[in-house]
Amino acid sequence: MARLSPNLAGIHCFACETAHDPQQLLTVCRACGLPLRVDYNLSSVNLSLRDLQSREPSLWRYRELLPLLPGDEVSLVEGLTPLLQVEANVWVKDESRNPTGSFKARGMALAVSMAKHLGAQALAAPSAGNAAGALAAYGARAGLPVTVAMPVDTPKAFFDECELYGATIHRVQGTIADAGKFLREHGPKDAFDVSTLKEPYRIEGKKTMAFELVEQFDGEIPDVVIYPTGGGTGLVGMWKAFDEMERLGWIPRGRRPRFVSVQSAGCAPVAKAFLEGNDRTEPWPNPHTHAYGLRVPSPIGGFICVRVLRESNGAAVMVTDEDADAATRQLASRTGIDVCPEGGAAWSALQTLRASSVIRDQDRVVVFNTGTGLKYR
Repeated sequence: MARLSPNLAGIHCFACETAHDPQQLLTVCRACGLPLRVDYNLSSVNLSLRDLQSREPSLWRYRELLPLLPGDEVSLVEGLTPLLQVEANVWVKDESRNPTGSFKARGMALAVSMAKHLGAQALAAPSAGNAAGALAAYGARAGLPVTVAMPVDTPKAFFDECELYGATIHRVQGTIADAGKFLREHGPKDAFDVSTLKEPYRIEGKKTMAFELVEQFDGEIPDVVIYPTGGGTGLVGMWKAFDEMERLGWIPRGRRPRFVSVQSAGCAPVAKAFLEGNDRTEPWPNPHTHAYGLRVPSPIGGFICVRVLRESNGAAVMVTDEDADAATRQLASRTGIDVCPEGGAAWSALQTLRASSVIRDQDRVVVFNTGTGLKYR
């Protein structure tokens, strides 16, 4: 049997709560086909924010709230990215400082670690760009062959990165959904699928962003978190982390940030569902945006994203490419941060929400820059 954290209590479906065996390589719920959730016995976790001060500067500092035991991880020292104050009451969480230059490193560190630990011999995933690079890098670190598929119009730097790390690359006409279909029909049959929310552990890596926010705010909680949303793993993971922190007593019960989901006006299934009062997303027709991480027309976890926005009394904003581009240049030129188009979209959303008084001057706001902008140029 695989060595797993003694705090791991089980794995259940986000939708129907069907239980699954954590000793098995898991994809989606065997009963309903929707994403799985990793649960912990938090009553057995003896960990405080103060205990973290002397720990390693990576996401593995939260070891008790992750599924692996020490020594079993595949790591490139990811996480603990800077929280940079850029104006009064506004901070940017700069995920471009991760290995391979994006927040995708967090999820892939956990997904690849668990896949290797549980016996996977090869890995595969479709991607809009950053996830492919991260998977290629962590696959190389783990000694596992990687196959990725990306839309043909993805910027060249993403393909170059995957080639550098030795991945097998497929260029596919269409969107990430078409890339996923290509891999299902033509990809290696022995490769384990680590697509967004098609396995349970990328969430566990992404949730550490919320742990870091609370730690970096010295136990305080921001009022608003503005997050660019493609597949939605980060949004889902952070909400899960706030639930865990509340149950651990790290934060007051019922005191959580309002989450804002930012999507492109050319591909906004989560925002549309939320704004129209629906509980589930519908596939977005003719998706288009050059914020490639936001071009996800059919997120499998869209219903969980909508749930997060409603439970947090949050909001959703659609941003045009023109406004995102202008905001990217504005934020970068004012702060020196390497802003990606998705981060620019989040910065644009902040201005929109301020203008409509949804966000007030006294609100403490965190804007996520999810990756480096250099790959897009």
